[in-house]
Amino acid sequence: MQKIAIMQPYFLPYLGYISLIKHSDEFILFDTVQFIRHGWIERNRVLKQNEGWLYIQVPLEKFSRETLIKDVNINNETDWKKKILSQLVIYKKVAPNYYKVNNLLNEVFEKKYDSIVQLNKDLLEKISAYLGFPRTLPVFSEMNLEIDEAKMPDEWALNICKKLGNDITYINPIGGLDFFDREKYSNNNIKIYFQKMHLESYHQKRNPFEPGLSIIDVMMFNDIEEINRMLDNFELV
Repeated sequence: MQKIAIMQPYFLPYLGYISLIKHSDEFILFDTVQFIRHGWIERNRVLKQNEGWLYIQVPLEKFSRETLIKDVNINNETDWKKKILSQLVIYKKVAPNYYKVNNLLNEVFEKKYDSIVQLNKDLLEKISAYLGFPRTLPVFSEMNLEIDEAKMPDEWALNICKKLGNDITYINPIGGLDFFDREKYSNNNIKIYFQKMHLESYHQKRNPFEPGLSIIDVMMFNDIEEINRMLDNFELV
């Protein structure tokens, strides 16, 4: 059985996304659909000074509404890397792993990026390696995989899985439970499950706890063993 997960390439996503990477045999970065604004491809949330949260964000060049994710480029006219790192300085006095996480980001940021997909791929691979489960994440537009045209949104994953071999199990976040037609998958001998994370609070050195932040926040406050325990705390439905 080969476990497949397929997600759009998110920027420093929350714990559940990283858990899908860990618990799939192949995690595909799906980049050939329209870029949806105000999502998670170029931004995520971290703690704000004193209380609440704020966005860390990669600026993008202007693009039309029909532009595909793979064709969206980073606007390098501003020093966005420096800005993001400066926004994370608030962790310096309170987070035990600040320097480790800062060094990890700096290692990726040393490279010049034009593609938001490539940046996110490198960050996700670096984070996976740091957490002890190294992965190479294929980008769908680079796979040269000929698939049937999707007639409904839940068929992209179906058509990709059909091309990846026999005995495929597809795993999707729990948010797709009411969105995906399980019968389509079973009719094609593909098992489909939905990952329901049991997210826990951890000590952010403040109250109240801010849930659902970027994996960066989790890494700042927790050691690798504890993070892996969190990543394993889910059920498949």
